[in-house]
Amino acid sequence: MTGLRGAHAVITGGSSGIGLATAAALAARGASVSLVARDASRLRKASVSLKSRGASVLTAVADVSSQAEVEVAFESLVAAAGPCDVLVTCAGQARPGEFLELDDEVFRRMVEVDYFGTLHAVRAVAPSMVRRRCGSIVAISSAAAVLGIYGYTAYAPAKFAVRGLMEALRDELNPAGVHVACVYPPDVDTPQLTEENRWKPPETAAISGTIRPMAADAVATAIVRAVERERYAVYPDRSVALLAALGPLAAPFLRRMVDRRVRHARRARA
Repeated sequence: MTGLRGAHAVITGGSSGIGLATAAALAARGASVSLVARDASRLRKASVSLKSRGASVLTAVADVSSQAEVEVAFESLVAAAGPCDVLVTCAGQARPGEFLELDDEVFRRMVEVDYFGTLHAVRAVAPSMVRRRCGSIVAISSAAAVLGIYGYTAYAPAKFAVRGLMEALRDELNPAGVHVACVYPPDVDTPQLTEENRWKPPETAAISGTIRPMAADAVATAIVRAVERERYAVYPDRSVALLAALGPLAAPFLRRMVDRRVRHARRARA
């Protein structure tokens, strides 16, 4: 078990959604939290909200796709609050759309934010954790990294890359006493999902069906539990856990289901 009281936790994408919920959950365990995001106004509001609940909070503005900005942000936070004991990389974007209709810039941006945004933050804290032989690194991947889905040809590859990074990183850092975890949430009720839904093709929405998005607080609870118990794979939703467990065995059935829903959505659109 890893104790969180007195730990310094840095959360990228900490101004809203899963990031803010995770910051609140970590603060409730006694950690001081540092939030990194690119929107200064949202950061201020998040900080005020957490401080009103008694949390110790620092903030830094940075676009996680910029390694230079991430390095400057983390250096300032470490100088103020000490080495990072827990990193949770929640910053990310999801831009669905059909492959033939998406601009090249969308594919680049997904990789820059979702993959390199994770990588830059990990690179900023891993050397110190290895030297101290302690720490926890948690990356948010996606259910779309367990099974690629119609409409996510830009987003899913970036999240698959996060999955690959964390699987390899876990094996490298575990002998040094550093805990590594990868989280695979389904749709989560956040401002990001609201924006994402603006761009979803009808076929993508049909695949999701009537499944209700998870609450960000539920995902945050799973993340904190994984840190405390030093677990690697984190599936906040049972259906994603089942999908990951069954793997190739379930794939043919799931593909048939997806094909059927895509056909129905196209008939409805026609």
